[in-house]
Amino acid sequence: MANKNMRNTTTKVEALIESCRSEGKWHRVIELTDELKTGSPHNECLANFLVGEARLESYLEENALASDSNFGRAKSGLAEARRFLHLALGESGQKAGIALDAYLLLAKLCFACGEYEQSLDNFVKAELNTLAEKELTLRSLKILAESYAIKGLCLEQQTTKPSSKFKKAEKDTEMISCFERASDLGLLYLQEYDLVSGSSGSSNNSTAGSTLNVNASTVQPSSSSFAISSTIPASGPSGLEMNRRMGAILETALQRAPIVLIKTEKLQEAVERYRIMLNAIETRATQSLRLTLARQLAEVLLRGVSGTIYSPPFTGKSGGGTLRGGSSKKLWKPRKYAARQQFNPRNQQEEVILLLLIAEALAVRDTVLSQSPEFRQARQHAMGNVTAVYDLLTLATVRWGLVQLLNESFEKALKFSFGEQHVWRQYGLSLMAAEKHSHALRVLQESMKLTPSDPLPCLLASRLCYESLETVKQGLDYAQQALKREVKGLRPSRSQLFVGIGHQQLAIQSNLKSERDACHKLALDALERAVQFDGNDHLAEYYLSLQYALLGQLAEALVHIRFALALRMEHAPCLHLFALLLTSSRRPREALGVVEDALHEFPDNLQLLHVKAHLQLHLEDAETALGTVQHMLAVWRDVYEAQLAGEEEKHSDTKSGVHLAHSSQMSDKDSISRVEQALSEAASSLSSFTQRPGPRRPWMLQIEIWLLLADVYLRIDQPNEALNCIHEASQIYPLSHQIMFMRGQVHVYLEQWFDAKQCFLNAVAANPNHTEALRALGEAHLVLGEPRLAEKMLKDAAKLDPSCPKIWFALGKVMEILGDFHASADCFATSLQLEPSCPVLPFTSIPLVFE
Repeated sequence: MANKNMRNTTTKVEALIESCRSEGKWHRVIELTDELKTGSPHNECLANFLVGEARLESYLEENALASDSNFGRAKSGLAEARRFLHLALGESGQKAGIALDAYLLLAKLCFACGEYEQSLDNFVKAELNTLAEKELTLRSLKILAESYAIKGLCLEQQTTKPSSKFKKAEKDTEMISCFERASDLGLLYLQEYDLVSGSSGSSNNSTAGSTLNVNASTVQPSSSSFAISSTIPASGPSGLEMNRRMGAILETALQRAPIVLIKTEKLQEAVERYRIMLNAIETRATQSLRLTLARQLAEVLLRGVSGTIYSPPFTGKSGGGTLRGGSSKKLWKPRKYAARQQFNPRNQQEEVILLLLIAEALAVRDTVLSQSPEFRQARQHAMGNVTAVYDLLTLATVRWGLVQLLNESFEKALKFSFGEQHVWRQYGLSLMAAEKHSHALRVLQESMKLTPSDPLPCLLASRLCYESLETVKQGLDYAQQALKREVKGLRPSRSQLFVGIGHQQLAIQSNLKSERDACHKLALDALERAVQFDGNDHLAEYYLSLQYALLGQLAEALVHIRFALALRMEHAPCLHLFALLLTSSRRPREALGVVEDALHEFPDNLQLLHVKAHLQLHLEDAETALGTVQHMLAVWRDVYEAQLAGEEEKHSDTKSGVHLAHSSQMSDKDSISRVEQALSEAASSLSSFTQRPGPRRPWMLQIEIWLLLADVYLRIDQPNEALNCIHEASQIYPLSHQIMFMRGQVHVYLEQWFDAKQCFLNAVAANPNHTEALRALGEAHLVLGEPRLAEKMLKDAAKLDPSCPKIWFALGKVMEILGDFHASADCFATSLQLEPSCPVLPFTSIPLVFE
């Protein structure tokens, strides 16, 4: 090649020309060429080549590669360069050793002019496919790398289709080979350029094993197969200079190689090509490219590679890599990172997370902190890169349950995400997934400020308040804000639905009849509007059905739950409500059939299993119910045990209760002394109590299962087994009012009425709105000859739950003993009226649902 001829020359001018060629100083090359011709007329052919090369490269640096619309301008602008390169051909060019280089540069020139067939012809004349590997100078490396890239691009741009499948496969193979060679040579060229320009320390020149770290005297190879350059050089070429050094053709080739493999359905080869490029020793010119490659490979692994076809990196012949000078090192392959303790991902999850963490580090390094207007475009570009990485990281971490890792990344992102609503919203969602509810609400409040016209953050905040923070009024405020933000004409069904849910929950929690009735009316109006706005929303139909059920209008409730199931048959809460409505219509066996069918679709649904066990108890089938509850414990272990093993307790803002039985918060101001009494009763249990690891919700759910099992054991006359179940529950959380209530039920079974009364008193002290404990306490007072106290307790219970027939029946017995027969008759009549429509479990036992 031309460089061999030039290396044999010892003149100062020729040495300067070679140096300028390597550094891309083309105007200086033209000046020196005039001196070269003056010094020796025999160098005229070489001078023509140099002038043609300089004019070509100068034009391409000043003008981007031409598109279809301005190929004509490129042809006229490169006419002089074409003429000089043609003068360098022929016998004189062959003798001077520059004909090969001239053909390669002519091919590049034809490509820039849109003459793809002529470009390919020049590659044939240069015999590009038959070149043997040998040591090349910087300039020759770049010419060769660009030549392979251009040939691949020309083959891709060819308009004539292959005549057969064999010809097409042959063309695809040649095109892929060109891009792969171009990427290998391009990376090697950039590594050599870093060495020559002083980017690597003198001690590393022999092995080229690492990139320069200007802040340290020595640099160790990266400990990861995918290397990150953690520092930005303080001196040397700028980013603009390095981009110019790589050039558009090489950058295109580096990104095109794996994409072409994917297009030709060679996914595994594409993944390996990405890995090879990422494992190449980094240069300053490839720092931004490395971010793109890492992100693209992560996306390919997430979207295109399943676990069955995945193979870990560098397990075959391509593994590791050798340092320069090793016997197996090919001359035209880039140098790779190699170290004894380098980390190789063992599975798809590790590789994707590693790639995204590398991409995150590279993207964060390039972020612009300044808010000055002149940096606006750079800031937007950097944020675009960061956001793309965080979106992929969100998909990966949520898929594999690594939400804490995602939280940490978003916390770092906030430092440079001022005013970036997408990052704030994603951060809020990640906190919700991690069950850091209070923190998530604060982040969503910030997101609301950043997007004042978007209802979504308001809806997310409303859901948090309803579902996790138990601050219903605040959630209703957010839902109403979302409703105001809805654009007219877009039918704000979900915002309207959330408003209805808020009013419905306020009605459930309210102790005053007037307030409860007002909330029920507002809820019904809002939910009817939500159904009118979107008749295909199963969730709106579900909540409207639940609202009618709470109002005792069972016929309307059944109509709407059937509508909801018609819209979405496989919806567990709809099936749950449908079963309870059937029990309200005296059809318990049909309800049991619905629940059993639903459990075929949702075998791990503890809510449905809970209903099934109660239905079996209702049908006097306690032995079968025992098997169902024992199965619930097994399901709980399968679902939660592995998740909770070894976990530390989450932040205390997680919800403390579950919805198997609705639990209201304390509201009586005069209950402080009773709370103290209940706490003293539980002191002995607390002395041995240690809080369980992990979030509280699964543990509270296990308490409910143990207590249900205790209830079943009482039905089959095994009080000792029931006490053992209560003991297991108290090991989890001894202050639960439900545990105190169930312990009282055991004392009732044993006819230990004083102990039973004390247990019920403790339960009411812990939760004054627990209607079952109030009713049981009233019945205990009655048995113990305290009818006035019994009357007080039962009337309190009736105020809280006026639709419970058992409360009215017990109150009727009390009023009869007190001699108020008219009141007693009214209570018995009310009980008889309510009993046929009473579900096997309260409608409020169904948990809130938003999907």
